[in-house]
Amino acid sequence: MAQGLADMGEDEVLAFAGAAAERQRTAELDVMRAAYQWAILHSPDRVCPSDVPGAEKARAYGGDGTPEVREFAAAELGARIGVTTYAAGELMADMLDLVHRGTDLWARVEAHEVKPSYARHVVKKTRHLSKTEAQYVATAVAEPADGRIPWTRFEALVEAAVAKANPRLARDKELKAQEATFAKKCRDEGHGMGSFLVRADVATINLIDATVTAQMVMLRKHFPDLTDDQLRVRAFVLLCHPGARPDIDRAELLPSVVMYVHTYAGSGHEGIDRLEGHGPVTADWVRETLGPHCRFTIKPVLDIAGMAPVDAYEIPDRHREAVQILTPADTFPYGSSLSRKKQLDHTRAWKRGGPPGQSGIGNYGPMTTPHHRIKTHGSWQVRQPFPGIYVWRDKHGACYLVDNTGTRRLEGRQDDLPLVIEIYRDLPTLEIGWAA
Repeated sequence: MAQGLADMGEDEVLAFAGAAAERQRTAELDVMRAAYQWAILHSPDRVCPSDVPGAEKARAYGGDGTPEVREFAAAELGARIGVTTYAAGELMADMLDLVHRGTDLWARVEAHEVKPSYARHVVKKTRHLSKTEAQYVATAVAEPADGRIPWTRFEALVEAAVAKANPRLARDKELKAQEATFAKKCRDEGHGMGSFLVRADVATINLIDATVTAQMVMLRKHFPDLTDDQLRVRAFVLLCHPGARPDIDRAELLPSVVMYVHTYAGSGHEGIDRLEGHGPVTADWVRETLGPHCRFTIKPVLDIAGMAPVDAYEIPDRHREAVQILTPADTFPYGSSLSRKKQLDHTRAWKRGGPPGQSGIGNYGPMTTPHHRIKTHGSWQVRQPFPGIYVWRDKHGACYLVDNTGTRRLEGRQDDLPLVIEIYRDLPTLEIGWAA
């Protein structure tokens, strides 16, 4: 707690909070200005174009009228400010749009009259417009963007201004939206629950709602103890199987799916398992929800440390499974992907005719395609001193430690990193050299 804060009265605490908020906004503006300058410094004119597949290219981060930027630039910026590469790219894009396409709005942000979040929302919503149209919207909403109206009303105001800036494009988006129908599983919500979303025209949605409601009424006599919401879910499942008995066990209707449940054996198990692609669930949930309906295939614990390496460039399935368990997340600094479809990179590049056992646990790093390209063709270096522990260095000498706990910045510019040894004292001592 700040020194003396506990002794302050109400007026003093409010004054302190206001001053702190002002410093926070100033710092946020400084980061935004730095992001813009970083984009300008990474003009494609400053690098020779390359025809090598996967090499860095020019990219239009912002909208019409903004300068192009070298596409790997976001990786270094993101790592330095502690966000994902994607988030850093979005920040650069927003700043390019604000400076070049939203002058009036940016002027009010710099004057501390408009919150950056409001301004960034505007430029995101206008990125598909021409420069003139985007400037029209930015000017139209610059005054009410100071927070005088609630956020939902501001969103509606921006939407109306965007439509007015280009009515023809607004109509095209309406027509395209009519084709953008879907029925899909949504991002899981946690606690063992998920959602399924249907997007269609209003008439179709009303028809689905009425059908589910009618089925719910019919089911009530079979399941009087269930709530309306529970009955509606059961009704929806039945509608997916026309002719099924109302009182049939849901397990008999559902198709086979594969879910990965990571659990623990022994007395140290604290009752929390992990459902891959969803998150933590209790052992009771697994037993009571999955137990009655699922067939379990028990896989033995993999001896990851003792798994034999291979000489081939191709990675065996057993190695991929081991790496997924050891390192489920993207290993680039502040990487966020947990997908099983990530690319598996050799930390030390595989070389034909090189030493035996180049493909093995301790020389793999799962990454998304953009991060894999940055590692291969950018100016980053990475070492894996221990399996599942990665030390990255950008071309400016900044070092980042990535392990199962996330990403940490290692202070100092140095050719080796004894700090890693201090962090992992219980592991064998070694030195990390950056020589090729």
